[in-house]
Amino acid sequence: MSAAKLKITLKRSTIGREKSQVRTVEALGLRRMHYSVIHTDTPQIRGMIRKVGHLVVVEEVQEG
Repeated sequence: MSAAKLKITLKRSTIGREKSQVRTVEALGLRRMHYSVIHTDTPQIRGMIRKVGHLVVVEEVQEG
């Protein structure tokens, strides 16, 4: 059984946001608007999503 995956998409700009939020978005691997990345669902990733939840959209992805 493989670990769950999360598709994270940047939906709002980081312009004018706190530096810690900008760095968190960068650490997630999001480089530009509407760009998506897939990460394994871990507590660390969930914490990063919680910090910038107002900027991103998260979907669960089934690996098959």
